[in-house]
Amino acid sequence: MSPKSENGIAMILALFMVMVLSVLSSSLMFVSQTETWSSQNYRMASQARYAAESGMHLASNYLMFTYAPPSTGGADDIANYTYENTSPVLIGGAPVVLSSNPDVASNYPAAAVAADFAANVVGNVTLNDIPVAFNATATLLAMQEIVDAATGANTTLQTWQIDAEGGITGARSAEVSVSVVIERQPFPMYSYAAFATGRGCGAITFAGGATTDSYDSTGAGPGVPPVPDAYGGNVGANGNLDASGGTTVINGSVSSPRGGVGNCTTNNVTATTLKGATVTDGFTQLSQPIDLEAPPEPNPLPPTTDDDFIGAGCPASVMAAVCTPTGTGAILDPAANGGTITLGNMNLTGGAEVHLNAGTYVVNSLDFAGGSQIVIDSGPVIFQIAGKDGGGGDLATPVKMVGNTVSNDTYDPTNLQLFYAGTGELQLAGGAEASALIYAPNASASFSGGFDFYGAVVVNQLTATGGSTIHYDRNLLNSAFTTSNHQMTSFSWKNF
Repeated sequence: MSPKSENGIAMILALFMVMVLSVLSSSLMFVSQTETWSSQNYRMASQARYAAESGMHLASNYLMFTYAPPSTGGADDIANYTYENTSPVLIGGAPVVLSSNPDVASNYPAAAVAADFAANVVGNVTLNDIPVAFNATATLLAMQEIVDAATGANTTLQTWQIDAEGGITGARSAEVSVSVVIERQPFPMYSYAAFATGRGCGAITFAGGATTDSYDSTGAGPGVPPVPDAYGGNVGANGNLDASGGTTVINGSVSSPRGGVGNCTTNNVTATTLKGATVTDGFTQLSQPIDLEAPPEPNPLPPTTDDDFIGAGCPASVMAAVCTPTGTGAILDPAANGGTITLGNMNLTGGAEVHLNAGTYVVNSLDFAGGSQIVIDSGPVIFQIAGKDGGGGDLATPVKMVGNTVSNDTYDPTNLQLFYAGTGELQLAGGAEASALIYAPNASASFSGGFDFYGAVVVNQLTATGGSTIHYDRNLLNSAFTTSNHQMTSFSWKNF
């Protein structure tokens, strides 16, 4: 055979092609296996994250609904913690920790709480027939104690960081950590000129030229009416604002967890229904409804009998020590009875002018008519209204303050505060010196008659008509704090 012969080249090329195809096949097999592993890794990481989120939710629910925070003088005394001007909160010089993670020790001082958290914030979930374990650790970042303006009780507010882990063990493993911060903060109970806790249509109704605006009571009175500003008269509701009429103006914003503008129905509750009315500062959507606790009912309840102030003088049914007759009515002074006066149905008629000094007035109902008036001589005057009928149910109308029935010439609404826990209707009006705070989150209320009302109102449902104006005191943003809902303020996750 000639040395230049090409015999056998086909075999060499065939062998070369076989080698190339083998390499390609091996590569495809490797890529396929890599894709399979990648998909499996993603699936396992997702399953581990879902498990970690289960631990996070269990820990959050435990802290929000089962756990009782420390309090002054309680079995878990807040005095044992170092919490002022420091984060995290310390116990014995170490951060306060609750844990169900076997690698992280709990040092919570109440052993029963630590054991309960460890036993209940741990477990397994089965995802695609694969058991995935989870646990959680909660670190107390901040803590403060306030007096809740709604209930009058000391309330401890806390901020917790929850770190939850979910993991799959075995030949192939996955572990994911989820971290969240939940907190409860104080906020002003009277954040709006009017707030309605109702969640349906017409939670707030403004019509016939009813308006809102604002002022600052620190620059008002005594005896000098403030000059309102055409802003800051914000209103809020857990449901819908229905505002109608070309002269109806909300000089401020509308806040609601609802969305949308337009007709409101039971199955489609919109935030606002505007029929020619104006909202100057637009709409703010709340992240969730604002839940406000009802004030506690008076304990013991006042009598349901009548205490009638008719013209001049004191009713025979009222203790002489607390009531001084005058030529036009009477003067009431709770200081003469330990700071509290208890009355039944407080009725003012015949032009009676009753002067009130600072203190607590526990009454069953209020009914001012016939040109009668209460005058606030010193504050705060706090009415705790029971509003009960003879059978223990709620009166239909526990408060009737129509006409020019209130004189609080300081224009500081904190000097006259009305608290009512029931579901009756409050018939309200104003006047040149009508300044007060109304807190009745379960009740309905109505304003009418072209009045001026200086202060703020919290009710379940509010109707304002006939040119009524609510002047919001912007200084209320600095006082009367209550507790917010729990909120999640951060969220993050990572693979290990």
